[in-house]
Amino acid sequence: MVSDTDSPVSSPVSDTICFLSRRRRMSNRHRLSQLLENPRIWKAGQRDAVHTRQTVSTGHPDLDRALSGGWPLGVLIELLVDLYGIGELRLLMPVLNALGQGAEKSMMLIAPPFIPYAPALVRGGVDISRLLVVNCHRRIDVLWATEQALRSGTCAAVLAWSDGSDERLLRRLQLAAEEGAEEERSSGNGGCWVVLFRPSRFKCQRSPAALRISLQPGHSSGISMNIFKNRGGQPQKLRISLPENQ
Repeated sequence: MVSDTDSPVSSPVSDTICFLSRRRRMSNRHRLSQLLENPRIWKAGQRDAVHTRQTVSTGHPDLDRALSGGWPLGVLIELLVDLYGIGELRLLMPVLNALGQGAEKSMMLIAPPFIPYAPALVRGGVDISRLLVVNCHRRIDVLWATEQALRSGTCAAVLAWSDGSDERLLRRLQLAAEEGAEEERSSGNGGCWVVLFRPSRFKCQRSPAALRISLQPGHSSGISMNIFKNRGGQPQKLRISLPENQ
């Protein structure tokens, strides 16, 4: 015989606890769903964002293939170099040339380690009348000036040199680049081309940059590239030949 005390009995308290538990689980699932729908969150194996991302040709076919079309626009690109002057600007010259032919926007160099050599830039096809050079005396000013340039919406390209290691400030640059690209998407533009140069010792440091490449001097006039972070792409190593007349 089964007594009444042996049968499960529902009470207002237990019903309330079950209701709140179900409601909490549903709320958490909804929040997770909203979070995963954010386009700024990249998930492993996701390649759609790479195909829809606007790019500009690097001017080097092998590098274009490695980057699925070229340098990405509207994201932070980080180039890590042990010693400046190994040909990193010659590597980027085709893009500065191409962006100089587009809309009437400036190209900004922030805290370059050397005074840019105007004749070499002209030989590379760069319109130096649209080139602005910003000198910074403090480390924090470099990233601040870079962020302001990105948020201004007046730059087609921003190249900055920094030895700072503040991940919070780097994340602000990434967000500023993405927000600028979102604002320009309605007009058919892919956003600003953003390149941050930093010493190679920061390679093992976490960075929000969508693309990270370490550069080493190659044989003759070439440059060796190690693409060790490529959002939506694969790590690769390659060597690029550079023109010697620049």
